[in-house]
Amino acid sequence: MKTEVAAYYFPQFHPDPRNDAWHGQGWTEWELVNNATPRFPGHRQPILPAWGCFDESDPAWAAKEIDLAADHGVTTFLFDYYWYTDGPFLEDALNRGFLAAPNSHRMKFALMWANHDWTNIHPTTFRNKPEVLAPGRVGLPAFERMTDRIIRDHFSRPNYLTFNGCPYFMIYEVGTFISDMGGLPAARAVLDRFREKVIAAGHPGLHLVASVWGMSVLQGEVKISDPAQVARELNFQSCTSYAWVHHFHVNSPENFPFAKYTDAAEANYKVWEKYAGILGVPYHPNVSMGWDPSPRTIQSDRYENRGYPFTKIFMENTPVAFRDALAKAKAFIDRQPFAEKMITINAWNEWTEGSYLLPDTVHGNAYLEAIRDVFGD
Repeated sequence: MKTEVAAYYFPQFHPDPRNDAWHGQGWTEWELVNNATPRFPGHRQPILPAWGCFDESDPAWAAKEIDLAADHGVTTFLFDYYWYTDGPFLEDALNRGFLAAPNSHRMKFALMWANHDWTNIHPTTFRNKPEVLAPGRVGLPAFERMTDRIIRDHFSRPNYLTFNGCPYFMIYEVGTFISDMGGLPAARAVLDRFREKVIAAGHPGLHLVASVWGMSVLQGEVKISDPAQVARELNFQSCTSYAWVHHFHVNSPENFPFAKYTDAAEANYKVWEKYAGILGVPYHPNVSMGWDPSPRTIQSDRYENRGYPFTKIFMENTPVAFRDALAKAKAFIDRQPFAEKMITINAWNEWTEGSYLLPDTVHGNAYLEAIRDVFGD
């Protein structure tokens, strides 16, 4: 079976009514990308896209992204999917961009429900006490409205990612979901109902995925203490991670503000082995291209260790180092007994967290060429 190479897609680079209300008409995070500056000696900023700033909800631009990804071995865009009590957020990159592109059939897509608090870190101040603009806890009625729409509008698409015919759906903050639903038994009942609706819509089942991590990064994140128990209790079909920083101390004071990319890699290689041994379901390894959330801080403030987004920054995350990590992930996947083979990559376009595959003005397509070298046909 060919390995699915799924890159997380962060859809914050197109206009959205919520951002208009919070930041002004037409605002996107391109503003933070363009305003980024070096904060200490050796800090590479601004990191700029070779394509310039574009509207990802424009199907013509989405078509360029699809061709670039598909030509370099990326098989799936795993869209960060936002849905709050009062409805969706940042959905036009998917609905108006990717799905309307004339070549969308070249790639698969799937959804990762990003059920974390949306806070005002665009940018945040030195005090780092950002306002919660949209709470990640949504409640059962909103969850059912969301999943009903996903079943109807997304799972039905011929290029939606499935394993054995079952649509792939990932939950980012499993701990928040459990708490929001009232505990493990209640959360299990909610997910069982979700599966029933998926089957009623004509699918053989639901491939439910948990994001697991060892430490929190964002303020307000609720991690699970025993992922193996939760995987059993909630009947997850596989697990993965979102980024290396969930298994590596970017908030520790030692050697701040530097963190070696290779150190983060070694920490995550150990996590792959750990979770493969204890979860009881497939663990799909994650490889991160980089990490630098400094664009989300006020550039005139000092850059000190004050918690996300004032964290350590990965250094020496060269295309060669990224390729080495991909090769380690492939070797790990090839050793696993499970039929489903998949890797998640952080990220296609997390420019304001320093993790992206789109070409930049320094390395061009080098990170994508690394994927093609390791996972291409």
